[in-house]
Amino acid sequence: MERLLAVLNVFARIALIFGLALLLPIGVSWWIGDGALAAFDEALLGTLASAGATALATQRFRRELRANDGILLVVMCWVLLPGIASVPLMLGIPGLGFADAYFEAVSGLTATGATALSGLDKLPPSINLWRTELHWIGGLGIIVLAVAVLPLLGVGGRQLMRAEVPSPIKDAGLTPRVAETAKGFWKIYIGLTLLCTAAYGLLGMGWLDALTHAFSTVALGGFSSHDASLGFFDSPALEVVTICFALASSMSYVTHFAALSGRSLRPYLRDGELPFYLGVLGGSVLLVAVYIWQAGFYAEFATALRHAAFNTVSVATTLGYASTDYSKWPFFAPLWMLFLCSFVTCAGSTGGGLKMMRAIVLYKQVFREIVHAMHPNATTYVKLGGTVVPNKIILAVLGFGFLYMASTIFFTLALAASGADIVSAFSAAVACFNNTGPGLGLVGPDSNYGVFNDFQVWICSFAMLLGRLEIFTLLVVLTPAFWRK
Repeated sequence: MERLLAVLNVFARIALIFGLALLLPIGVSWWIGDGALAAFDEALLGTLASAGATALATQRFRRELRANDGILLVVMCWVLLPGIASVPLMLGIPGLGFADAYFEAVSGLTATGATALSGLDKLPPSINLWRTELHWIGGLGIIVLAVAVLPLLGVGGRQLMRAEVPSPIKDAGLTPRVAETAKGFWKIYIGLTLLCTAAYGLLGMGWLDALTHAFSTVALGGFSSHDASLGFFDSPALEVVTICFALASSMSYVTHFAALSGRSLRPYLRDGELPFYLGVLGGSVLLVAVYIWQAGFYAEFATALRHAAFNTVSVATTLGYASTDYSKWPFFAPLWMLFLCSFVTCAGSTGGGLKMMRAIVLYKQVFREIVHAMHPNATTYVKLGGTVVPNKIILAVLGFGFLYMASTIFFTLALAASGADIVSAFSAAVACFNNTGPGLGLVGPDSNYGVFNDFQVWICSFAMLLGRLEIFTLLVVLTPAFWRK
């Protein structure tokens, strides 16, 4: 119990800081007078009061946290902070129940972008800003999770990153060096956000809309202030900017950090993920463009290429914006795009899914087994970036891959058992578990998750959390061994 109270004390202090994030929408609501100020004021006061009281009540249990305590703290933050984040949504949106509000908040903090709301264009702008600010806060949390917490479980991206990037986080645990590296990541993250905001604003968005969409784009979230998503603006220039920032955000921040700190492009050339990442994305854009053009969906190839490029990159990088209702395309195209979101993004990025690095390791391990089947005595290795990947990492990736597939099947069956048709159930499971957002069928880009009942919404909320915490982080906390002294 003392261990739980010690972690709760740290969480309460994090919740106090998190509550201060409400000051941005409060300022915007006050400035433009959109009618949502009271909702944010009440949420802020409630958060500060409850978190402050909890921090004081558990102060005597405060101590330095151990590794397992850190894992518990991460799970506590990702599960409980959406509850705080949902309060202004319930107070500011008439008729919104807790299940949908919590789903919206989880979708925001996990940078998923699945929404149960409609009529976004009519919502107070400060509400939409808060939704996308959750993306931005969650994106920072995702980077810290990848750098500092997941490696403790032996399945995080950092063990694989060691093969490529000689950065300060190499072989480091929860140390000041990791903290300094995380600060470097945040500077890059903030820089991308400012650049994206400026680009959107200069290309015709209102500045509040520009900030709202920049929060969403850089975090690879997908929330928009318009029901039609980015298609509302119908601007090829904005779509090109979005593609560029989505590509940058779904690359490894470790590579960005190494390039910036070394003032060299060599880390990008040495990154073993990038050739696969860019190759798969580029090939898929051409494949989808040719497919929908040949199917007669667009008369001109240029138009097909425009929409194929934007929507394929958006879904594959788990951004989740849409420029058109691609669910009406020939079924293979959106299905292929949904398949891409499960593995395309790089390890150490704000994107979701299995991650390209694990996919490469799995692919090379399969090839290795084929070689062994033909030549049993051959000595072969799995290499990434010119460095041999240890067998313990391969085994961890194989275990993760099994749980990844099992989880996708479980969520699909759970949604199907609750009454969803198989296309909607499967696509919702994939889209939520990979933190992508829109699926197909009833939850396609022209619809939303508001069609699901409360039970189905809770399933999707759990899927988003499990996917963002990369399965093991959450499952470890649920095991009895974790709680033994």
